[in-house]
Amino acid sequence: MALVLTEEQSMLRDSARGLISDKAPVSHLRHLRDSKDPTGFSKELWQSFAEMGFAGLLVPEEFGGSGLGFMEAGVVMEEIGRTLMPSPFLATSVVAASALNRGGNAAQKAEFLPWISNGSLLATLAIDEGAKHRPLHTALQAVRAGNGFKLSGAKALVVDGHVADLFIVAARTAGSAGERDGLTLFLVNPKAKGVSIERTIMVDAHNAARIELANVDVNADSVLGEIDQAAGLLDGVLDIGRGAVAAEMVGLSDEVFGRTIEYLKSRKQFGKLIGEFQALQHRAAELYVDIEITRAATMKALQALDADVTKAASSVAVAKARAGTTATRAVQEGVQMHGGMGMTDQFDIGFFMKRARVCEELFGDANYHTERLARARGY
Repeated sequence: MALVLTEEQSMLRDSARGLISDKAPVSHLRHLRDSKDPTGFSKELWQSFAEMGFAGLLVPEEFGGSGLGFMEAGVVMEEIGRTLMPSPFLATSVVAASALNRGGNAAQKAEFLPWISNGSLLATLAIDEGAKHRPLHTALQAVRAGNGFKLSGAKALVVDGHVADLFIVAARTAGSAGERDGLTLFLVNPKAKGVSIERTIMVDAHNAARIELANVDVNADSVLGEIDQAAGLLDGVLDIGRGAVAAEMVGLSDEVFGRTIEYLKSRKQFGKLIGEFQALQHRAAELYVDIEITRAATMKALQALDADVTKAASSVAVAKARAGTTATRAVQEGVQMHGGMGMTDQFDIGFFMKRARVCEELFGDANYHTERLARARGY
């Protein structure tokens, strides 16, 4: 399949770019940060997103969504990356919607997907428990109690956790941390007795939270998928999230590159535009090539997810690893070529650097995915 956007995908990109660039430039994120906004994103803008069909992009048409694919979600994520727009799109419309659509029964889909599609319900996946992404190291316990379970443990880096209306919590119903078997996903109401939430604004001024569950009661209807067999479902859902984050980092990298090129064309030193210096031209050219290769790898991963999520792991690992290293290189080159002022808070490049760092860690960094590839190939 050609690694280019179709006409319909290009139209979607233009539509998303028009809304995001107009309503959520980087100054929008700066305002939310400086005002210590309690929500961390614009509810009005999110509603506009929903009205344009973006919130329900991956939701089947029978539940009020658009029924589009992961390529289309990646198109929107790339535009989000260009302006660093804080929104629930990744956590709710990509990861949670995919989890419910792939693992939910008919009743669960009917209960939650229409509300995700119209933008009125925010959901998030609570998976990691430590500083690094290690899904199989889940230790949060789910103990059988009557007709359900009692959940006890803690989760970290829960994206949009303090504003979510629904948690999808990974818990261990059997085995011990590190084992593949014994994981189960549960739908948990954040307002349930025993749930405590601490907002933890990340270094990039985006939303995250720590959550603790102390003997939280959930009934059997709250199980998403099969008991003890959530690893396979999680693999697919996390790969979908990884593909989306890779697309965001492509947009971020491309925007930093564009801003840096404009600066090279306008800044003078020693009586010459600094863009005339061959050393900087070479660095810019190498970065451009790096970004385009990463864009191709990301599109390949998203196409693989659309074809068969269960067979896309290697393509996704390549895309996420490359996107992380490319974004890191892009922001470092951007700061260096802007000189000392690139590190000042009044300059936007610093926002991109911080977001790149968070995205690199989200759902596994380059080292994590390099190891995935090595294991998959028997090394």
